[in-house]
Amino acid sequence: MITLSLIGIGTGNPDHLTAQAVRALNAADLILLPRKGEDKSDLADIRRQILAQVLTNAVPVAEYDVPRRADQADYLGAVNDWHDAIARTWADTITSHLPGGGKVALMVWGDPSLYDSTLRIAARLPDLVVKVIPGITSLQALTAAHAIPLNTLAAPVTITTGRQLRDHGWPAGAVTLAVMLDKGGAFTCLDPKDVTIWWGAYVGMAEECLIRGPLADVSDEILATRARLRAEHGWIMDIYLLRRGHDN
Repeated sequence: MITLSLIGIGTGNPDHLTAQAVRALNAADLILLPRKGEDKSDLADIRRQILAQVLTNAVPVAEYDVPRRADQADYLGAVNDWHDAIARTWADTITSHLPGGGKVALMVWGDPSLYDSTLRIAARLPDLVVKVIPGITSLQALTAAHAIPLNTLAAPVTITTGRQLRDHGWPAGAVTLAVMLDKGGAFTCLDPKDVTIWWGAYVGMAEECLIRGPLADVSDEILATRARLRAEHGWIMDIYLLRRGHDN
């Protein structure tokens, strides 16, 4: 039997790991470590640094190359094909290292339950027993970095994606939007009047960069900063909160 523990590691800061996460990593028989190409080598390096700091047992680490997603018009079809390929890679890697079964750990950015497909990929492998160890989410890291509450008093929060915001605009009745997985600048499709933005890149990491203010005033600054940071690092992880009619 294979038990796969999906371990939330926050935004890559070792201080974001819970004691439960550290115990699970040390109890594993194998740790999977994804590589996403030279342009995103920092992501693998961060995982290696985390392991160097928290492992007290000699747990084997199996690195694997993540298949690339096809760039095609059928977005959902491309994503499903991509997930199928990742699942096959997991299965092959696990089988080659643990032919007799055992405990496998995989570190996941943020939390495996929030706009992350790791659980969907794991579901493609029915022989796995999946456990989830939650971590600090990017939303928590963002609001902590800006020292703001996620919601206004007694009001709901809508969590969405850059694609949804760009395609459908501001959701009806929403006051606060948390926007994830934006390839860049989805907020430019909005009427910026009375909208405040709290933006963050590499939140919780040494490279953290934060910008806040009226959307009309800081939109261009965020776009320019994001482009610069992406060019410097070869990759970027950012998230932002939008709020209408309130500045805190």
